[in-house]
Amino acid sequence: MKYLILFVCLNTVFGFGNLIRSQTLEDKVYMDHIQSVRLYPVGEQYDDQLNAPTVSIRDQSSLMLLFDDLAYEPQLYTAKLIHCDADWQKSQLKDNDFLLSFNEFNVQDFDYSSNTRIPFIHYFFEIPKVTKSGNYVIKVYADRDEEKVILTRKFMVYEELFAVGASLVPPTQSAERQTSQQLNVVVNYSQGEVTNPQAQIRVVMRQNQRWDNAKFLEKPTFLNEATKTMRFENFDGENTFQAGNEFRFVDLRFMRATGVNVASVEVLPDVIYAKAQVDTPRPSSPYSQYLDLNGQYLVYTNDRLGGAPEIESEYMLTTFYFAIPQQSEPVYILGSMTAWGKSPEARLVWNTDLKVYETTLLLKQGWYDYQYGVKKGEVFETLSFEGSHFETENEYEVLVYYRALGSRYDQLVGYVYLHPNRRRL
Repeated sequence: MKYLILFVCLNTVFGFGNLIRSQTLEDKVYMDHIQSVRLYPVGEQYDDQLNAPTVSIRDQSSLMLLFDDLAYEPQLYTAKLIHCDADWQKSQLKDNDFLLSFNEFNVQDFDYSSNTRIPFIHYFFEIPKVTKSGNYVIKVYADRDEEKVILTRKFMVYEELFAVGASLVPPTQSAERQTSQQLNVVVNYSQGEVTNPQAQIRVVMRQNQRWDNAKFLEKPTFLNEATKTMRFENFDGENTFQAGNEFRFVDLRFMRATGVNVASVEVLPDVIYAKAQVDTPRPSSPYSQYLDLNGQYLVYTNDRLGGAPEIESEYMLTTFYFAIPQQSEPVYILGSMTAWGKSPEARLVWNTDLKVYETTLLLKQGWYDYQYGVKKGEVFETLSFEGSHFETENEYEVLVYYRALGSRYDQLVGYVYLHPNRRRL
């Protein structure tokens, strides 16, 4: 625990100076004392925090940003919105082109944790309404200094200008039918001034809210300019996703007992240690259906029922073990809890005594999904550890971007959410 406190304090003092001058516009947490970052549309159900941060500009349901600060010193945090093109580069729009107010918002709503061993301050911030559709990044920084960034998060605002349809079908390539899922898309652009559809329209598909394996479709398989229709039904696998397997999970909702897939919990006066059951590879195992969160996580505690999970849930130092022979390539634990492999703790280390790979994550009580993989270029490959089955339940999103003639930005003119055979915890 002393090491943890020292580590957090050192990052608070020196961490800002290590930030690069120009932050990449991506989902990222820059400071180790910032934990449990989530951005989602506000709804009536507690599990709405699992939903993708995508809202319609017409009704524009509120988007809520949550994060915890383990430094436990109230900070002056400020949020700013950045409008981005379809490729997540800053667009040419000025702030007053997409906002009705000055683009600097104080993050002033917070609660202190309640009787937790590791104290923290829980911040929450409602994203301001915008007037333009497209991709956005919210940047949160300290002391009104934009160089002191603590986190960035992506979100999307769409307008229903184009008619978009999508369906999940068996892959056209027979060799992939047992392991993959194909997403066919049709776009009708009759409501836009489109003279060159292949240059002005971009289609993006993503699986389970991941950007690291998103597919950008630019060349349709069928284009009818008379009906202003584009079809993306590729035969080369361009719109095919590896189906993967249902996610592994660990149930950390209990402090005084061991949840599912938890081997042990040790409760000390100032810290809680948890150890997950040892995981093994399953590439050739038969498909097994069970409930998961498609790689997301849910903050919740069963130790204080009826309370406030966000401020009453404990943080637990949780160690994961993966029993495989030592590999020539680095092994990662993947899921929203590790920013899909981007956080430093996502990379497992080899334990020479136990002959397993392991990593320790600081996790707030709740339910966490994950898988194991290795990095191939910029993409993580899970097939060799997890296997892939066409029956796997996944969620998909289709985003259609449009650049009007003479426009300075990409509009998000169509959005489809697909969750066939939905089975959520």
